[in-house]
Amino acid sequence: MKQITDTLICDTGRIAVWQSDPDFDYNRELVKPEMDLIQWVSSWFGDWLSKIFGHTFASKYTGVVLIVLLLLIVVLIVWFVYRKRPELFMRSRKYAVPYSIENDTIYGVDFEKEIADALLRDDFKEASRLLYLQTLKWLADEGRIDWQLYKTPTEYIYEIKVEEQRFSFRRLTNRFLRARYGNFEVFESEFREMKALQQEMMKGGWDEK
Repeated sequence: MKQITDTLICDTGRIAVWQSDPDFDYNRELVKPEMDLIQWVSSWFGDWLSKIFGHTFASKYTGVVLIVLLLLIVVLIVWFVYRKRPELFMRSRKYAVPYSIENDTIYGVDFEKEIADALLRDDFKEASRLLYLQTLKWLADEGRIDWQLYKTPTEYIYEIKVEEQRFSFRRLTNRFLRARYGNFEVFESEFREMKALQQEMMKGGWDEK
């Protein structure tokens, strides 16, 4: 029997030319292009807006709405951090009021007299500082905090166990930090607010929980 010769010859050179030609790249129709995270979020959010408000609204305002939402998230994060750590937003120490930490002792000070003298001078910044230190002394005497010269004001907040008292003291501390480190002018109304918070803390009836 006569043997049949295989006449099919693979021209590898021609195949390589075809593979390099984009006109023959049929796989590109089957493979979806890669999408980064921002594009994916934008696409997903656009589809969501389209379902609610329609395709026309989504095609026009998806980017705008996303930017607004991102700004709101940033503002909320900044606000949350400010509520927890207000001292992070105070001005640099080189612009701070000229108080040294040694002036912040709570012992050997006649607070009632010093506060009265500051109020006579209309020095509400100094009066606010002294009022805060007076509050620290009361808390230390009551055993609510362990006062140490090196501690920061926010450390004392977490030492107070009674939630209602801690809430009032946090507000008082925030006002003190603003007055002492914020380089802002302190008015009589702000001092009165701090005084009211102090009285609220000292009114008694706070049982350890």
